[in-house]
Amino acid sequence: MDLQPLLDAATFNDDGLVAAIAQDDATGDVLMLAYMNRETLQQTLETGVMTYWSRSRQKVWVKGETSGNVQRVKSAYVDCDGDALLFRIEQVGGAACHTGHRSCFYRKVEDGELETVGEPVFDADSVYK
Repeated sequence: MDLQPLLDAATFNDDGLVAAIAQDDATGDVLMLAYMNRETLQQTLETGVMTYWSRSRQKVWVKGETSGNVQRVKSAYVDCDGDALLFRIEQVGGAACHTGHRSCFYRKVEDGELETVGEPVFDADSVYK
């Protein structure tokens, strides 16, 4: 998939990062938001597998390298300012979130409270030892 125009259109912030949203191509569900730098965006474009920059670990993070829950790129979009990317992906393994939930957006505000919606797909403690 030649997504070079995406690399050219991306506007990286002062930290060299751009926001990247992963959306399930089959369902339209928003699964997660992470960040990419130029290197990880280039790697994603070359491999077709979502690769992010981990701000907490300060290193390249290939989605699914530990859990097996890989994200395969189906299509990509850039917003009007170039500071946000949207990837329609195939979520392999059923869960995008490191907590084991299908989506990182598993908490909903309901009656002034945060409520968990959905059950984890896997046990995060056993996967991330």
